Amino acid sequence: MKGCENLFRALADPTRREIFESLRPGPRAVGELAAGLPVSRPAVSQHLKVLKEAGLVTERRQGTRGYYSIDPRGLEPLRTYLESFWGEVLAAFEAAAEKKTGGRDE
Repeated sequence: MKGCENLFRALADPTRREIFESLRPGPRAVGELAAGLPVSRPAVSQHLKVLKEAGLVTERRQGTRGYYSIDPRGLEPLRTYLESFWGEVLAAFEAAAEKKTGGRDE
């Protein structure tokens, strides 16, 4: 899990996850994000700060507005961590299937 602690912490908060997920279609400003949430603009800014520090979002300034978007590079450690389980899952599935069939190929 090394390298994923900040990602898990950042995504553990339901409001932060909602903000993060609302960025899937593309970049959005803080005001746009806050309009769809039951929290204030300053609270959304604080959540975005945590997401940015975790490497999950990037900010692009345009005048006085900041536009946030998902940083796919930030998801790579999480993806690698989750994919590390597939070998074990597939091996357990194979063992269960062999147990059920008695090791016969059917």
